[in-house]
Amino acid sequence: MTSMAVVPQKMRRERSMFSSSDDTAMMKQIQATHAPDGREFSVKPLLHIVEDIFLRATPALGMTSIVQQQGAHQAQLDELEEKALQNGFHETIEMLSYNINKISCEMSCKCSGGGDAHATTLAIFNLVSNYSWDEKVVLALAGFAVNYGEFWLVAQLYLTNPLAKAVALLKQLPDIIERADNLKPKFEALTSLIKAMMDVATCIVEFKELPSQYITPDTPEMLTATAHIPTAVYWTIRSIVACASQIMGLIGMGHEYIASTTEAWELSSLAHKVNNIHSHLMKQLTLCFQHIDEKRHIEAFQTLVSLFEAFHIDNMKILKALIYAKDDQLPLFDGSTKKRVRLLFCSFSPFYSDYIAASLDVLRRRSVLLLISDLEISHEELSMLQQMYSEAREQPGRPESQYEVVWLPVVDRSSPWNETKQKQFEDFQRMMPWYSVYHPSLLDVAVIRYIKEVWHFNKRPLLVVLDPQGRVGNPNAIHMMWIWGSLAFPFTSLREEALWKEETWKIELLADSIDPMILSWIDQGKYICLYGGEDIEWIRKFTVTAKEVASKAAITLEMLYVGNSNPREKVRKNNSIISTEKLSHVLPDITLIWFFWVRLESMWHSKVQHKRTVENDVIMQEIMTMLIFDGSAQGWAVISRGPADMAKAKGETILKSFVDFEIWKDGVQEKGFLPALIDYLHELHSPFHCDRLILPGATGSIPEKVVCAECGRPMEKFIMYRCCTD
Repeated sequence: MTSMAVVPQKMRRERSMFSSSDDTAMMKQIQATHAPDGREFSVKPLLHIVEDIFLRATPALGMTSIVQQQGAHQAQLDELEEKALQNGFHETIEMLSYNINKISCEMSCKCSGGGDAHATTLAIFNLVSNYSWDEKVVLALAGFAVNYGEFWLVAQLYLTNPLAKAVALLKQLPDIIERADNLKPKFEALTSLIKAMMDVATCIVEFKELPSQYITPDTPEMLTATAHIPTAVYWTIRSIVACASQIMGLIGMGHEYIASTTEAWELSSLAHKVNNIHSHLMKQLTLCFQHIDEKRHIEAFQTLVSLFEAFHIDNMKILKALIYAKDDQLPLFDGSTKKRVRLLFCSFSPFYSDYIAASLDVLRRRSVLLLISDLEISHEELSMLQQMYSEAREQPGRPESQYEVVWLPVVDRSSPWNETKQKQFEDFQRMMPWYSVYHPSLLDVAVIRYIKEVWHFNKRPLLVVLDPQGRVGNPNAIHMMWIWGSLAFPFTSLREEALWKEETWKIELLADSIDPMILSWIDQGKYICLYGGEDIEWIRKFTVTAKEVASKAAITLEMLYVGNSNPREKVRKNNSIISTEKLSHVLPDITLIWFFWVRLESMWHSKVQHKRTVENDVIMQEIMTMLIFDGSAQGWAVISRGPADMAKAKGETILKSFVDFEIWKDGVQEKGFLPALIDYLHELHSPFHCDRLILPGATGSIPEKVVCAECGRPMEKFIMYRCCTD
């Protein structure tokens, strides 16, 4: 009855200690004991030993689930034991063993008689006054772990070990073990509180081990945490005292011990408080980690900037910094063999035994094209790049084939990575015949920042060229690739300038090799008409009329439909109708229509990068005219023969000129078909016009001023959002 009468008084004392006003006075007492002498030791090994003891001593008194849990912990226990016995632990424990035993004895004596918990806690703080806060809490846990471990060691061995049985009899443990079911709530509460204490201690130690080069004590996140750590240490040690009191209370009580639900409540209340403290500390620790990550990312970014500014004998340092700086994984996927590969040649390791670890020295001192995109890269873009890459591989000895491609997938890390994204990534990766990063997560945050801020990546794919020394030869050669393919090698600005000097505005530049028929028509001296638009009625009228005019003028005219820059369902239907009704030739693949227009856009961007305008560049003027045709709501046509001038006009104008053929047919005999047509188009030209130039807004090269190709006046700038679902 005596033990039961003591409980209400004790519980009232515990409740009063949870109040914030008492906390302030109490913490002044604790702060008064704090007098660190500057000597420090690594607490991690000691904390690992303590954790090892708590896990191995998990109460197993008929509690099947906990026994199973203990078995599941075995791998973790072995790992903890290995950690604890390394890093100079033996030297550390020799230095601390005396103080640990003093703390253990203090708990044994003062917790056996149901003394005041705060006074006992204060006594322990006095024993560890010369240590830092993280050292205090770990030493206190170690002192308790000695008592706790000894108690459960005897309890676990008394049935099989004579010595343990004799000790258990003196402590009257058999009676307690026989009534284990009655004590189950208490042991569960004890286990929960111990876990909470360990969580707080681990968190405090993590604060101590934060890298000082990235976070200092005066950082706001650290100041907030530092202000709360003394309170966290107090309530952890206070909880240790409560646990020790419960364990010591079991010894010697035998059959007289009566399990009380209030004791389990006391432990649960403390566990709740300590868990709340842990949650608060973890929030602060997360903020500290974020601060450290930001500092590290800034440092890594600056390192990357400096690396690109430095001179290198080859490109391997740059590639390693961009793709994956560590050596613990095979960072690349070879699209030709469909196997993972390492970036640099290194000796065999069992870690790579599941993979064929081919060396990627093939990238050393080679021009490397970094294909940078998100997971929304269009199939048209990918298809055309594949075709160009494959053509270059067919004749590997050619100078323009001396490059490799590596895909760097840049994904939005603010949204979680899921199975859908993984499948999307793998589908693209399997389609690519070149190298790719094995997984988007291998790209460092600093690398992604560099790609976005320095190379201006924004949705649309980039093709960054690194020369054999790792220098950036071109921050985006995608336009060169679309215009000239591998002939643009080594894809530098100088090469781009040289290629433009060789070009004139003719059908070969406009249509390139989108269809082999065009080159054949050119060789045969035929007139070639490229036309586009979506209005099928205009297409019918124009093609029929054009054929009639060609017949009357006695010329051979070949017509090819090239749709528009957004070849969706309407263009597909038009292709089918044109082919069925034999109105003209069509391109066999819708991707080729897309490619025709993306080449024109690329020509425009390429010229803009070289400061060319319609005022100082004839080709730029012609490119603008074609893009304006595409931006109009009607059809259009361009007619050419060999290197001669091109006749070009919007749909209604070109159709009217053919309808009016009888008016200008005499000029055909005098000047030739094209000159006569061009002259009549000039007669039909009206000074009144409304031209639209539509350009992709995510390219990073939109100039502030664009001059109209038709009248030379500055064009107004609008922002257009388009969603095409047809």
